[in-house]
Amino acid sequence: MILLFLIGGLIAGSVIPVQASINSRLGREVGSPFLASFISFFTGTLTLIILALVIDHRLLVAPHTLLNHPWWLWIGGGMIGVFYLTTNILLLPRLGAALTIVVTLVGQMIMAIAIDQFGWFHVPIHTLSLPRLIGILCMLLGVLLIKKF
Repeated sequence: MILLFLIGGLIAGSVIPVQASINSRLGREVGSPFLASFISFFTGTLTLIILALVIDHRLLVAPHTLLNHPWWLWIGGGMIGVFYLTTNILLLPRLGAALTIVVTLVGQMIMAIAIDQFGWFHVPIHTLSLPRLIGILCMLLGVLLIKKF
């Protein structure tokens, strides 16, 4: 079963450079990285509305659910998504697809290790180990190698 999850993760990861390339081209065509991000999120929102209606048969959460959880839970992911997507649109023409994706991936891994280490956002703690540290250092080396060549 874990193999299927790993394959799913690889497939999900493989579409990120495709998304970044498409959105970067869209940004050039419409003349604005912010408008391109808006179009991308708008079409994504329409897709999610359809999926929520077809699969979950609902679009809203109960009001008490909204009030019983921190405010950042409801807006943080969307705001971070805008930042990430727009940054990719701006970086890709300057750095290329490979360097854009790997440098953002290294940033993701550094933050993921911090989240694991300290249990932020109520995730289970996974302490920093030598293999994890070596993995991050190898990723940083990879960024340098991709940039150099």
